[in-house]
Amino acid sequence: MTVVAIDGPAGSGKSSVSKGAAVELDYAYLDTGAAYRALAWFCLENGVDTLGPSEIIEALDDFDYEIGTDPEQYFVRVGGEDVVEAIREPRVTAVVSSVARVPEVRSFLTELFRTIIRTTEKPGIIVEGRDITTVVVPDAEVRILLTASEEARMARRSAELSTESAAITAQQLSSRDAQDSRVVDFMNAADGVVTVDSTELDFEQTVSAVVELVRDAA
Repeated sequence: MTVVAIDGPAGSGKSSVSKGAAVELDYAYLDTGAAYRALAWFCLENGVDTLGPSEIIEALDDFDYEIGTDPEQYFVRVGGEDVVEAIREPRVTAVVSSVARVPEVRSFLTELFRTIIRTTEKPGIIVEGRDITTVVVPDAEVRILLTASEEARMARRSAELSTESAAITAQQLSSRDAQDSRVVDFMNAADGVVTVDSTELDFEQTVSAVVELVRDAA
């Protein structure tokens, strides 16, 4: 089985590009960020203090999480409840970084990701997130840093969030990257990681660039 690890900052297109490449390659797809968002949502729903590491760690015992790895039948469930839309709410985005920076949370979810990867039945899996190339699967056959200029990332995120102003989007993007960069370096490619800069590429061109790297490695 081929494992493809993709890291990158917010608004770089990690999720959509990874999913598109997985469809083209007939690979499985794992969105690791969804797990951190789902845990943040679970904490909010259950009155867990998202600034209190001990409470978050205790919440892991009751965190019943499922995610679909078929890129064309994607789902995220907590306790059997569909939370695909709920985990993208602004209230979740506002606290996910504080949940994700707890070391015990990262260790717990990293092992969960590795289990999902090991049990994949497809010929390969594309795993995307923040520390995939360096922590989750540093020995992946293909390791990519997907990036773009800040202007391009802001424009793409603004298009996704049409109800919010460009200024708010820019502030959220910068804030998320600043908070997450305290935990892991996802702005610079580690040794052996190939950088794909999508600033001047459209969606299809970016997917093709990723697919080409995977096929070349195979």
